[in-house]
Amino acid sequence: MFANYLIGLREGLEASLVVCILIAYLVKTDHRDALKPVWLGIGAAVCLALAFGAALEFGSQEMTFKAQEALGGSLSIVAVGLVTWMVFWMRRTARHLKAELHGKLDAALRTGTAALVLTAFLAVGREGLETSLFVWTAVHATGDGTVEPVAGALLGLATAVLLGWLFYRGALRINLAKFFTWTGAMLVVVAAGVLAYGFHDLQEADFVGGLNTLAFDISSTIAPDGWLGTLLKGVLNFQPDPTVLQVVVWCVYLVPTLALFLAPPGLLSRRGEALGAPSSR
Repeated sequence: MFANYLIGLREGLEASLVVCILIAYLVKTDHRDALKPVWLGIGAAVCLALAFGAALEFGSQEMTFKAQEALGGSLSIVAVGLVTWMVFWMRRTARHLKAELHGKLDAALRTGTAALVLTAFLAVGREGLETSLFVWTAVHATGDGTVEPVAGALLGLATAVLLGWLFYRGALRINLAKFFTWTGAMLVVVAAGVLAYGFHDLQEADFVGGLNTLAFDISSTIAPDGWLGTLLKGVLNFQPDPTVLQVVVWCVYLVPTLALFLAPPGLLSRRGEALGAPSSR
């Protein structure tokens, strides 16, 4: 549940900040007449995300077991790829997000109503689709039903909406760069578990071998249905009897991704110059 709460909070706060920046800019520049098409675009983006999530959930129920596992594993890999790109992009652009959105709004205001609807739709729709996909894959990975994971995601989204409103009212000010860095790091850890379980799904679908080759089995110490096993599974997608492939995938993704994500922004360029790479300056 916590992992899905984090997903809902992280993605929802991005969308909330985007909405707040769009609305505040239109109000400040005395373009209140443009608020209606912006809200229309936001509403359309939310509907698209809900429809996408419903299509994933109900469409997969008509499949055979192996087809479900193949779909779940494939979408897990796609979701991890999208989330990884998102956390790196947000860390890099968090400080400049406001200016970037203002520029897009200025261009849309000059073009007309349809451009405003499209700007708001695209700005919010990306986060909505990513949230639906990642929550669905996380729910599928835990296999504990949909009530608690979905409740966690909804609580995260509700928290994000509240924080967005407080940002808009000026009642809450935090360092967004640090916030997105640390929540992004936690999402990378969650994504590693989703990726590992995605490969386990592909093993169960017979797309990848090694299903019966376990790296270790500590089920007698950490029972899967015990409180600790349930907690670790809900937060980290941990299982006490992973395959060798799952452990390898988890390590290969998590270690370099987390190290690169937490590295100082100028570290790679400085190392390149130290090794004799031509400077861009």
